[in-house]
Amino acid sequence: QVQLVESGGGLVQPGGSLRLSCAYSGSSNSIDHMNWSRQAPGKQRESVAMISRGEVLHYSDSVKGRFTISRDNAKNTLYLQMNSLTSEDTATYYCMAVIGARVYRGQGTQVTVSS
Repeated sequence: QVQLVESGGGLVQPGGSLRLSCAYSGSSNSIDHMNWSRQAPGKQRESVAMISRGEVLHYSDSVKGRFTISRDNAKNTLYLQMNSLTSEDTATYYCMAVIGARVYRGQGTQVTVSS
């Protein structure tokens, strides 16, 4: 079992930045890889970034060059640095952890990009 708690969301103006954090606990040493996904109202969930224990595995085309995923295994925290935000980035952002065939997800943190 893994527990995930996201934080750092909020309201930001277009062009601004936010850093999301995801504190994880439980069987953290067993985590294979982690990712950030997002879901906007009326849209399908989108995986935006994925990282293994130390290697970035994936960015979606929509965030490539603007978002950076990182993971501090010593602090059991996953981050998502988001720069040059646009209204298209407005969504609930979820932290997810994969252990074998099991996927764990946090409650999400809302990011709203608006002037």
